[in-house]
Amino acid sequence: MPERGSQDAVLAAQRELAAGKPARAERALAALLEAEPDNDEARYAFAVALRHGHKWQAALSALAEILKRRPGFGRALQEVGYNHIARRDFVAARAAFEEAVAADPSLINSWKCLVKLYEDDAPDAAARGKLATARERAAWLDGLPAELLTVISYLSEDRLADAERLCKHFLRTNQTHVEGMRLLAEVATRNKALGEAEFLLESCVEFEPQHREARIQYASVLLQAQKFAKARDQAEQLLQETPEDAGIVRSLYAAALGGVGNTAAAIEHYERLMAAHPDSHLHPIALAHVHKAQGDIDRAVALYQQAYRVKRDHGDAYWSLANTKSYAFSDAEIDAMVALEVAPTTAAEDRIHICFALGAAFEGRKDYERAFGYYRKGNALRQADTGHSPEHLKVRIDSQIEVCGEALFRAKAGLGCDAPDPIFIVGLPRAGSTLIEQILASHSQVDGTMELHNILNLAKRLRGRDAPGQPPRYPKLLAELEDDYFRRFGEQFIEETRAYRGDAPFFIDKMPNNFFHIGLIRLILPNAKVIDARRHPMDCCVSGFKQLFGEGQEFSYGLHEVGNYYRQYVKLMDHWDRVLPGFVLRVLHEDVVADLEGQVRRILDFCGLPFEPACVEYHRTERSIRTPSAEQVRQPISRAAMGQWRNFEPWLGPLREGLGVDTVERYERELGDALG
Repeated sequence: MPERGSQDAVLAAQRELAAGKPARAERALAALLEAEPDNDEARYAFAVALRHGHKWQAALSALAEILKRRPGFGRALQEVGYNHIARRDFVAARAAFEEAVAADPSLINSWKCLVKLYEDDAPDAAARGKLATARERAAWLDGLPAELLTVISYLSEDRLADAERLCKHFLRTNQTHVEGMRLLAEVATRNKALGEAEFLLESCVEFEPQHREARIQYASVLLQAQKFAKARDQAEQLLQETPEDAGIVRSLYAAALGGVGNTAAAIEHYERLMAAHPDSHLHPIALAHVHKAQGDIDRAVALYQQAYRVKRDHGDAYWSLANTKSYAFSDAEIDAMVALEVAPTTAAEDRIHICFALGAAFEGRKDYERAFGYYRKGNALRQADTGHSPEHLKVRIDSQIEVCGEALFRAKAGLGCDAPDPIFIVGLPRAGSTLIEQILASHSQVDGTMELHNILNLAKRLRGRDAPGQPPRYPKLLAELEDDYFRRFGEQFIEETRAYRGDAPFFIDKMPNNFFHIGLIRLILPNAKVIDARRHPMDCCVSGFKQLFGEGQEFSYGLHEVGNYYRQYVKLMDHWDRVLPGFVLRVLHEDVVADLEGQVRRILDFCGLPFEPACVEYHRTERSIRTPSAEQVRQPISRAAMGQWRNFEPWLGPLREGLGVDTVERYERELGDALG
């Protein structure tokens, strides 16, 4: 950010411009840029001064220099448009203004210029559509308070703290302003505070039911929060009201239908989207995910390939192929990915996906050094964008151990909902939890669902926003809540998860991260069952390091970090074993592989279920599975994945350091004892 003296110099030059003295402003700013060539605000003001002095080509050169460093700088793109208008190059001006509003939707003057430019276009259908949109946006922005225009601009530059501060300041005196609330919800969504966003948008919809944009945003947030039933209802209502303008709404509706398990309807709507938008690379991916969850891998593969044919550098298409865990890339596909990974035009997110796909491709060809190189690069690129903090993890673990002790469980005994329905499967990703879920879901009395977010969402509600430097409110709050809350929370969990169940008396929640919240689960659902799926630390952590997760699991993108996370997880599980003896059943993946029927009987006994042979023949059970292990658990039990970490042993020093020697030795000792 420019120093205060530089800011004052820019302001002084802008006053010269306002006084009609562009030459004086130009000279002052040129002198400032001699000393500070990277001062983008000064160079932007310099370009404006040049335009006012009719030096349009020089102004465009100055703006080009800014846009090299900040390609999404909306005001600079708008200024490019002004210069092209002055030069009478209306085609270039239109392109510049379109790019400007794409970067910063608050640029009302760009929208107004586009209205005039579109009016001058040939009156074809496309031009009429663009003109209508530009008029609508210009009129809408004209009606917004200046503060909210600035909030939109801040959002476009990802200045979330500034946007939140200004939005809250505005809402203090305009408490029910729907657009202000909607924009604050956008800030909350980007900050991953989905509970806050949901509350704000629910209020928006209540205050102004016809606000279509708020309702679409509400459905989207519900979808992100995995509240699929509510998202489905919102999207269905929107779809019924305006079926002629249904692109984004139909996408939300199809995703929500898939979320609640209505896959046939989800497929139908995705196919309608593909027919209406044949040039979209996104709809084939979404439809492929549904087919993959249903076990139709051939159809999923064809759709993933269709997606990368539409958009050659669409990294998600390549990674999704790799993530089937059975696809073998051709030489041509590998050559294409290698070239795309280094191409300067490949977007950062696509590059990450391609790195993980190349890691899987070369691992499949037993070129482990090259495979690890791509895994390492993809993880490093992803890790740069994550907020994982080992220090914060330690605080979370230690606070659970400190608060959720024997005294708390004695004091709060018998307060929760007594429903025995849920079976929670917890642990780390890639530890064998999907296999245990498939075994249980093959039982006639158990419904398989998915990784439900309900317990995590409850914990987030209880935690709120932690104050910097202060201990977290949750789980400390558990000792302070009125007794009635525990029963209400348990009943709410049973009610909210009903949409994902069938008619069986029991159901599975396979959210691995619930291991943090076993204390909360015991307090609100004391008759629930909890199974801890555990796998050899090296196998589990390396498998996680090779996996690009759709969301969360930020700890997995560094070898030392994933090792430390595993160690902290064991520490917390040891605590639950001490203070809640018998509440958690530990199942070692290697034990299941070595003695499938014996472990199946052990799991069913723990859950109070009679033995059924279908649980041993779990791979014959047809159901939707959305985790990376979907194809693996549709096959008979196999030892193939055991010990695969040894293929990468030369590069795993940081992982061993993160785990610590004791973690690995203890697991191997326990495994040896279990196997006799």
